[in-house]
Amino acid sequence: MHWLDWTILLGTLGFIVAYGVWKTRSTNTSEGYLRGGGDARWWGVGLSVMATQASAITFLSTPGQGFLDGLGFVQFYFGLPLAMVVINLVFIPLYYKWKVFTAYEFIGKRFDERARLLTAGLFLLQRSMAAGITIYAPSIILSKVLHWPLAWTCGFIGVLVIVYTATGGARAVGVTHKQQMAVMFGGLFVAFGLVVHYLGRSMGFGESLQLAGSLGKMQVVDLSFDPADKYTLWSGLIGGFFLQLSYFGTDQSQVQRYLGGRDPREARMGLWMNAVLKIPMQFFILLTGVLVFVFYLMNNAPVHWNAANMAALEETSAAPRLRALEAEHEANNARLRTQALAWVQARRAAEPAAEAAAHDALVQGLATDQALRGEATALLQQALPEREPNDKDYIFISFIMDHLPIGVIGLLLAMIFSAGMSSTSAELSALATTAVVDVLPKRTTDGHQVRLGKWATVAFGLLALVFAAMFSLFENLIQAVNILGSLFYGTILGIFLVAFFLKQVQGTAVFLAALVAQGVILAIHFSGIQVAFLWYNLIAPAITVGLAVVLQFFIPKTRQ
Repeated sequence: MHWLDWTILLGTLGFIVAYGVWKTRSTNTSEGYLRGGGDARWWGVGLSVMATQASAITFLSTPGQGFLDGLGFVQFYFGLPLAMVVINLVFIPLYYKWKVFTAYEFIGKRFDERARLLTAGLFLLQRSMAAGITIYAPSIILSKVLHWPLAWTCGFIGVLVIVYTATGGARAVGVTHKQQMAVMFGGLFVAFGLVVHYLGRSMGFGESLQLAGSLGKMQVVDLSFDPADKYTLWSGLIGGFFLQLSYFGTDQSQVQRYLGGRDPREARMGLWMNAVLKIPMQFFILLTGVLVFVFYLMNNAPVHWNAANMAALEETSAAPRLRALEAEHEANNARLRTQALAWVQARRAAEPAAEAAAHDALVQGLATDQALRGEATALLQQALPEREPNDKDYIFISFIMDHLPIGVIGLLLAMIFSAGMSSTSAELSALATTAVVDVLPKRTTDGHQVRLGKWATVAFGLLALVFAAMFSLFENLIQAVNILGSLFYGTILGIFLVAFFLKQVQGTAVFLAALVAQGVILAIHFSGIQVAFLWYNLIAPAITVGLAVVLQFFIPKTRQ
C-alpha cells in the first residue's frame, strides 16, 4: 500500500482517537460518562444513532450482498420507519419521564429485579458477542493489507477503541460519531462515483442498471410468503419491524444514543432523521455492490476472493489444479466481457433477438463462473482444511485494493475502520453502563460510578476481543450480526411490550414467559427447523406477551 494511503488511514484514525480523548478527558460525572450528558441536538442524536448501526460489517458485507443477491436485502429495513413511530410515541416519553440511564432500569421499576436482570443479562450476552463480530470484521481488512494474523489485528482495533471509550464514556462516543459519519459518507460517495466512472468506459450508468436488472440484481421487492426465505417484503415489514423495534427501543447501545438528547423532542427528531436516511443509505451501499458486479463482468475477477487463501494454496500439491482452474476462469471472464458488450450494443441498436442471445450467454457464463468458484473452494477445503473457505466478505475490499487509485484506498479503508470504531465504541459504552447501573452493586458517588464505568469498559473490550478470536468468517458477516440479534431481541422486546401495554401483568409472569420464549427460539434455531431468522422477532414477543397474560391468571397479584 502506498505511503499516501497509510498517511490518510492512520491520520484519520489517529485524529478521531486523539480528538475523542482530548474532548472528553474531563468527563467525571455519571450523567456525562454513563448517559452522554443529555445535551445533544437532534442532528447529533441522528448521526450517533446511524453511526452506532453502521458498523464496518455494513461496508464489508452489504456491498458483497448486493454483488451476489442484488438489492433484495434492503427489504430487511422496511419495518424501520414503522418501528420509529412506535418508539417515538411510546418508548421515548416513558424513558424521559422516569429519568432512567438504561432501558433495563425502566424494566426494574415497572416489574422487579428478576425481570431487570434477565433483560440486562440477555443484552450483555448478545451485545458482547456482537461487539466481537464488529471488531473481527475490520480486522479482516487489516490482515489482508498487512498480512498480520487476525489475533493481532483484532487486538489493534480493540485497543484503539477502548482507549477513547474508556476515557470519556458515552460522551466520547457521541463526540467521535460526528467525525466518523463524515468519513463514512465521504468514502461511500467516492467509491460509488469511481465505479460509475470506470463503467462509463463501456456503458452508461443507466445501461449498467439495465444489465444488472436483466441478470436479476435489481429486484427490490419479493412478494412471496415463504417462512424459509430470509428477505421478502413480509419478513421485512413484519419480522423487520419487530427486530428494529427491539433494537432501537430496547438495546442500550441505541437507547443510550437518544437518551443523550437535550429533551424528548430532540430525541424524537434524531430518530426521525434515522428513519428517513437509513433505507436510502442501505440501498445506496447495495447498489454500489451491484455496480461492482457489473464492473467485474467487464474486468477480470479472481476465482476466489480471499487472496491469502490462494497464495497458501499455491504452496501445496494442489497448485497445478489451481492454475488450471484460474486459466479456465480467466477464459470464462473473457467470454462474459464479450457477451456483456454484445448485450449493450444490442440494447443500443434495439435488436431484441441479439439482446436475448447475449443475455442467455451471460446467464450460462455466470453459471460456469459459479461452478469454477465452487471447485476452487472444494480444492481449498481438501488441501487446506484449516482455512476458512468462505470469501464473500472479501469482494468489496478486493475491488478497493485492486482497482481504486492511490489515496482513495486509504480513504476507503478509513471509512471502514471508522464504521467499525463507531459501532464498537457505542457497544462498549452501553455494556459498561448496563453493568454499572443494572447489575453491579450501586455506588453512592459519581466518582465511584465513573471509575467503575471505566474499568467495565476495559473489561467488556477484552471480552469482545475474546469473542472475536472465536469467530470464523460466517456465510456473511452482516447476516451473522442480524441472526445473533434475532436470537435474543424478540424476548427482550416481549418484556418491554408487556411493560408498556399490559399494566395488569406483574414481574413473575413476564419473567417465566420470557424464559419459555427464549428457550423456544433457541430450540427452533439449533434444531434446524426451516424458519428465517427475521421471524424470530415476531415469534418470541408473541410467546412472551401471550404466555405472560395466561400465567398472570394463575399467579396471585402482589402490590407494586
